[in-house]
Amino acid sequence: MTDNIPLQPVRHKKRHDNKNRNGCCPWSRCCGMGDFRPRTVWLGHPEKREQRYPRNVINNQKYNFFTFLPGVLFNQFKYFFNLYFLLLACSQFVNELRLGALYTYWVPLGFVLIITIVREAVEEIRCYCRDKEVNSQIYSKLSTRGTVKVKSSGIQVGDLIIVEKNQRVPADMIFLRTSERNGSCFLRTDQLDGETDWKLRLPVACTQRLPTAADLLQIRSYVYAEEPNIDIHNFIGTFTREDGDPPVNESLSIENTLWASTVIASGTVVGVVIYTGKELRSVMNTSNPRHKVGLFDLEVNCLTKILFGALVVVSLVMVALQHFAGRWYLQIFRFLLLFSNIVPISLRVNLDMGKMVFSWMIRRDSKIPGTVVRASTIPEQLGRISYLLTDKTGTLTQNEMVFRRLHLGTVAYGMDSMDEVQSHVFSAYTQPSHDVPASRAPAATKVRKTISSRVHEAVKAIALVHCVTPVYEANGVTDQAEAEQHYEDTCRVYQAASPDEVSLVQWTESVGLTLVGRDHNSMQLRTPSGQILNFTILQIFPFTYESKRMGIIVRDESTGEISFYMKGADVVMAGIVQYNDWLEEECGNMAREGLRVLVVSKKSLTEEQYQDFEARYIQAKLSVHDRSLKVATVIESLEMEMELLCLTGVEDQLQADVRPTLEILRNAGIKVWMLTGDKLETATCTAKNAHLVTRNQDIHIFRSVTTRGEAHLELNAFRRKHDCALVISGDSLEVCLKFYEYEFMELACQCPAVVCCRCAPTQKAQIVRLLQERTGKLTCAVGDGGNDVSMIQEADCGVGVEGKEGKQASLAADFSVTQFKHLGRLLMVHGRNSYKRSAGLSQFVIHRSLCISTMQAVFSSVFYFASVPLYQGFLIIGYSTIYTMFPVFSLVLDKDVKSEVAMLYPELYKDLLKGRPLSFKTFLIWVLISIYQGSIIMYGALLLFESEFVHIVAISFTSLILTELLMVALTIQTWHWLMIVAELLSLACYIASLVFLHEFIDVYFIATLSFLWKVTVITLVSCLPLYILKYLRRRFSPPNYSKLTS
Repeated sequence: MTDNIPLQPVRHKKRHDNKNRNGCCPWSRCCGMGDFRPRTVWLGHPEKREQRYPRNVINNQKYNFFTFLPGVLFNQFKYFFNLYFLLLACSQFVNELRLGALYTYWVPLGFVLIITIVREAVEEIRCYCRDKEVNSQIYSKLSTRGTVKVKSSGIQVGDLIIVEKNQRVPADMIFLRTSERNGSCFLRTDQLDGETDWKLRLPVACTQRLPTAADLLQIRSYVYAEEPNIDIHNFIGTFTREDGDPPVNESLSIENTLWASTVIASGTVVGVVIYTGKELRSVMNTSNPRHKVGLFDLEVNCLTKILFGALVVVSLVMVALQHFAGRWYLQIFRFLLLFSNIVPISLRVNLDMGKMVFSWMIRRDSKIPGTVVRASTIPEQLGRISYLLTDKTGTLTQNEMVFRRLHLGTVAYGMDSMDEVQSHVFSAYTQPSHDVPASRAPAATKVRKTISSRVHEAVKAIALVHCVTPVYEANGVTDQAEAEQHYEDTCRVYQAASPDEVSLVQWTESVGLTLVGRDHNSMQLRTPSGQILNFTILQIFPFTYESKRMGIIVRDESTGEISFYMKGADVVMAGIVQYNDWLEEECGNMAREGLRVLVVSKKSLTEEQYQDFEARYIQAKLSVHDRSLKVATVIESLEMEMELLCLTGVEDQLQADVRPTLEILRNAGIKVWMLTGDKLETATCTAKNAHLVTRNQDIHIFRSVTTRGEAHLELNAFRRKHDCALVISGDSLEVCLKFYEYEFMELACQCPAVVCCRCAPTQKAQIVRLLQERTGKLTCAVGDGGNDVSMIQEADCGVGVEGKEGKQASLAADFSVTQFKHLGRLLMVHGRNSYKRSAGLSQFVIHRSLCISTMQAVFSSVFYFASVPLYQGFLIIGYSTIYTMFPVFSLVLDKDVKSEVAMLYPELYKDLLKGRPLSFKTFLIWVLISIYQGSIIMYGALLLFESEFVHIVAISFTSLILTELLMVALTIQTWHWLMIVAELLSLACYIASLVFLHEFIDVYFIATLSFLWKVTVITLVSCLPLYILKYLRRRFSPPNYSKLTS
């Protein structure tokens, strides 16, 4: 189904300046891509537009038909080494520089380019097909000719578009009408904001009241919309109907919008298009993440620069030994060409193909099912992680909320005493207030009644103050309409923007007060006796991250009483509720148990108070400038001296196997930091519960600081602690980083664990960036929500967990897993293997090239420093392709220990953190091995020289091939059947091709006994000492892994 296809990021620069906003060409204004401005959009009349707007097309391609080849070639040759090989190949067109057949230089370069072009072409074709599928989706448009079909790409600003249930919204629209009886609709927004819960949207009241959708074209009305921007959570606009009597003027907010890339979850809707193409909220929110280049690639790049330096030095030495005679500058170029193998062109190809194999292995691992590799260029990064930064909710915890505690101040109810709450609710609705059992004393009765009424009032408040909507679905026995009519319990599903709210409503249902119906202006509750209580919703103030609270004003239809209910975090509610002496202490106690705490309050309003508030509220909502500030000011006038009803405690349970996974990471030498937006007490409790902080470790809770002096004193106090986990809030962290960035990071990096609570998404990314800058170590960020995306994209390795908060994090990540516990295997097994194999492969490719370059150097020096190639034509190409490519590349299957051992002994991972598999030391060892073997083979062939030059080529080349095959066998630690096949296949290819190589090799000579013993002697002298050294090393100084496998 095409509706849920995620839109790929559009590859354009972030819109941070006017230059970017003005488009990419001098004619951008003509293309409708000028400065963003507010707009007036007439319903159903796109021809009345004031300015040109961009076409409604999704375009995620990097190139078009004409720019593809030039673009790909430019991206390849803008790097020095690719340009270097191109210049080498082009130099062969100059007669004075030609060293052999043209194909010896052009075929390897062409092979590399073809692989790159094919890979880019496949990506572009996939992109094009995906874009075409989205742009070609058919929608219905209301017009004067009736309902007509239109492609998504043909939709314009001002069009009236009909969107069916489960269909993707094609452009940013204002919601005008719905077919739903309750006058609202639900949206699935997971492809836009990463949240899986449905969002409630309301149509413009004036247009919803019209008899039919066709009447939208008969009225004279327009929408005034703000300029396009990236804020998907806010919108400011107005709807005006001019032909009304009097003219109608309604304010528009986020509740009246249908953003592109969302999916209609209920009913059929009609909307007017206000933004298209590049001005869509979804498009403006997608930008190119940081292009990640692996540390391993940078190290290999550094080594190739050293090799290039060696190439230049060797060429200069050769010319110097000729005393710079004749046209020495041409000789330098000839020697540069002659020794060009020192910098292996096949290195990049082998490493890229290796990365593809490692990515394929990760995807195919049955022990971490559902794992996706989105960045196949950095799998070896997973083998060198020093700092792991993780989100809490949904990553370490399940994001499945369970109601645990109701606290009324004087009494608290836990899971074991919920039956008492149930009896209080039952008695409140079944017994008259004067019906008191005779056995009760008056004092006791008064206390019982007081507690009973307080419990009832608290439960009623929790059942009312939320944005949850009960949705009825057919279950095979009852159809949807019947289930809705009779409020069937078995067919009811709760939908909300937060799992906390659903858990609270499910709890009120369990104690007897059930939410059975809701639309945008009413709510129905069912009592334990089956009575339906009707409430009119007068106003709703949704939860925002800034306000940290949500409120609702309802009128009880049976009594006419107007009540304002509010719930929110204790930090904001403490200043809103009436003075009390228990709120702060009990919030702290519940948070220490790992519960998420909400404070619930109430305020009764008279009709006059509400009418006064409503008039001021409507006036504030109609203002175009500073609307949010004016609206907040009006709401805050109500939020004073509210009655504190209760505290609720909800628990977020840990993910499966979080504790053993964190222990594995800790034993591997990886420091884990938890970055969360949750309360300090809850975060600390989760850290202890998950064993992020071990039992024998102290915890230093960083005192709240606001000034430089306070930060200085607190840092000094922290400096005196040793082996101590740090817990710090986002506000204190900001102060410390502002004044003492270096000192704070130095101390924090020494901690075994760090917990940052009340962290904003930008702070999470800032912490990752500071760790990279201050330590130079690799970081890995793990998260599951849209608020983790910036941290994931900033880290060297970003891992997204597919959780209840949607797929935004996993789509933005380099690697996506289904559970946190899979991270252990991803790093310990795949990360470790990828890094070790890449290191081995790169060094062997360099060794293969240095061997033949050493032989060329010996050959030239013996023959009076002549710039004559030792091997020509097919020999030079065959050497690095069909004769040695498969055995060398088979090193990507090598492993030092089994995956079970790597998981059992995570300490093996520590060795990789020092970068030992690929270092200057190992590089130098391989260089010396190459020089030794190249010299032995060449001098051996010269010593056994027999009358003709062609015999030197036959002996030395055969010895070279056999040496490479034996060296691969020497390097392998665990044999795989494909490695044996590769070795035998390469040897068979060489033997079979001798028939066709009569131009270079005497076929009759190689069949003689003389040839066989000479080749055998040379190969043994070049390889046997290395086999002996390997045996002695494993005997007297074995590496750590060999101790575990012996």
